[in-house]
Amino acid sequence: MTAARFLVVLDADSTLIRNEVIELLADEAGRRAEVQAATEAAMRGDVDFAASLRSRVAALVGVPVSAFERVRARIEPTPGVRELTAAVHERGGVVGVVSGGFHEILDGIAPGLGVDRWRANRLEVVDGALAGRVDGEIVDAEAKAASLQAWASELGVPLRSTIAIGDGANDLKMMAVAGLGLAFNAKPAVRAAASLVIGPQDLSEVIALLP
Repeated sequence: MTAARFLVVLDADSTLIRNEVIELLADEAGRRAEVQAATEAAMRGDVDFAASLRSRVAALVGVPVSAFERVRARIEPTPGVRELTAAVHERGGVVGVVSGGFHEILDGIAPGLGVDRWRANRLEVVDGALAGRVDGEIVDAEAKAASLQAWASELGVPLRSTIAIGDGANDLKMMAVAGLGLAFNAKPAVRAAASLVIGPQDLSEVIALLP
C-alpha cells in the first residue's frame, strides 16, 4: 500500500452527516424521544457510551431490516463534506470514518461521500428484524482512538500528521491521540478539549487546516 501524506478521521453522526442514525431507526420503532434523550446524554459524556448504546439498541427490537433503506434515504450529508474529502485526496491524504453508529447505514453512504475506510457497530438481526443487540465489539471511545492509530500505522502516516474531527464525548480519545483534534458541531466538553473549534457547520472550513 502506498504511504499517504496524512490521515483525516471523522465521526459519522452529526459530523460526516447531520443526522443521528440511531434516532432515525428509533423512529421506525416509535421510540425516538427516549432514544434521542439517551443519545444526548451519551454525547455529553454523562453516561458510559457502551452501556448507553446497548440500552438504545434494545429499543430497536423488532424493527425490520427493510427500514435500513428508508433510513439511508433520510440521511443528510453535512455541508462541505464532499469538498473536504476531495481536497484531502488532492493533497495525497486518506479519509477515514469511525463511528458509534452502524455499518448497515454507513456502508451505503460512505463511498459516495469520498470516504476511503470506515468502522462502525453492527446490529444483530434475527428473522429479518433487529434483535435489539449489538453484534460484536462495540465501537466506543477507545476503539475510535485505536482505529485512528491503526490506520495511521498501516498508511505510514505519523500521528502528528493525523486530524480527528468529532462532536461527542466518545470522540475525545481519538482527538487526543491525533496530531490535530477538531471539535465540530460539538458539545461543550469536546469544544473545551479540542485543538481548534470549527464554528460554522460546514466541513469545507477544515480545508484550510490540511497539510
